[in-house]
Amino acid sequence: MALVDIHLTSLHWVYLTFIAFILALLLKRRDTTLICVAGIFTLGLIATESLNGSVSGIFNSFIYATKELLGTIFIISIIVAMSRVLIITGINETMVKPLTGFLRTPTLAFWGIGIIMLVTSLFFWPSPGVALIGAVLLPVALRVGLPALGAAIAMNLFGHGIALSGDYIIQGAPKLTADAAGLPVSQVMEASVPLVIVMGLVTTIVAFWMMRRDMKNGKWRNGLVEGGPGTGVPGVSSATVALPSRVKQALAMLIPVLFAIDVAAMFAFNLQGGDATALIGGTAVLILIGVTMIAHRNKGLEQTTSYLIEGFQFGFRVFGPVIPIAAFFYLGDSAFKDLFGDGMLQGSHGIVNDLGVALANHVPMNGAVASVTLTATGAITGLDGSGFSGISLVGSIAHMFSTALGTGAATLTALGQVAAIWVGGGTLIPWALIPAAAICGVSPFELARRNFKPVLIGLATTTVVAIFLV
Repeated sequence: MALVDIHLTSLHWVYLTFIAFILALLLKRRDTTLICVAGIFTLGLIATESLNGSVSGIFNSFIYATKELLGTIFIISIIVAMSRVLIITGINETMVKPLTGFLRTPTLAFWGIGIIMLVTSLFFWPSPGVALIGAVLLPVALRVGLPALGAAIAMNLFGHGIALSGDYIIQGAPKLTADAAGLPVSQVMEASVPLVIVMGLVTTIVAFWMMRRDMKNGKWRNGLVEGGPGTGVPGVSSATVALPSRVKQALAMLIPVLFAIDVAAMFAFNLQGGDATALIGGTAVLILIGVTMIAHRNKGLEQTTSYLIEGFQFGFRVFGPVIPIAAFFYLGDSAFKDLFGDGMLQGSHGIVNDLGVALANHVPMNGAVASVTLTATGAITGLDGSGFSGISLVGSIAHMFSTALGTGAATLTALGQVAAIWVGGGTLIPWALIPAAAICGVSPFELARRNFKPVLIGLATTTVVAIFLV
């Protein structure tokens, strides 16, 4: 798109003002739902000059956002539902048990737990991943001398950090950022690979080095909470269903094989985005049904529904705060004309595009400024403890900046995603660290303190790399 003079209307300035309000609330660690709804109402009122149209626009924007996010919500809900039955039947324990023989030293335990958590989280997401492997691997780690806090750091950085910031299998995070930036999901995922690798390597190596240094110097604090490590996983039922050993072993072998076949099919048939998500989701549903019928027998029909309800409750609880925020930021692109018409935006390429062109015409912009701004914005949006609530914002800002620069859209979008997920997805914000902290019996505040320097160093290094890639 050529950089020509753009006439900015009141819609553009109001949209920009509300973005500033949202950032201010995030800095104060306040919820942004109300300000997003107010933004939708105000934009609708200006565009339609009708109270009826603006009020209806709030609900319609929620419907629009939900439709866009529905596939992501469903896949996460189904994965969680499946993980519930695997935990209750003990299949998860059988799945990871052969791996425990390799964790013979503190160093092997740290990196082994991390890598296992990374692989598991790519398929199950980190919170269910913690539940799937934490209770089995933690006792092994403690036995060979890795502190509970060290195990929590490994699970947290590899799961909620590396796996979730890339999210290459379930593709929830890149779908949100790609939609907000107006890019294909595959393009954002491809651009994120070097950034995720750099961020992951720097952060985990620094965290491990600092842990070994402090243990050697006697400055290590275990940060244990009352009850000790391995006391349970929040939100996971303690009830168990007994299965014959042979059946558990067979299912523990079959389930990874089924997902491995899915991955092979993705490569063979070039499945990406929604198609790849649908394949994983359908496989998870079949596994859920099969395991539930085997475990619960004549009560399997009812229990299948029960597990699905648990999964969907989790999914909508996680994405409930995301929908109003996404609804507002979708208005920065094509959603606005769909919901409120194009009366005030005739000839416009969308509010965000217009702002990007205006920025290019009036503000000096380069790759360094854009990269630093995207990292800072992503980190700020993560301060509410939900890495997903702000990635629509970073996608929109990346779109705006890349329009100003004329390049780097995918890299800037991926950088904002990485920053938002690492900060808010569960590595720095104490209330987002509860799953990993609880399974290891350590304080989430001590875990956040240990993660702080490694994550900041990682973000700084990754931003420098992004500057050269833009």
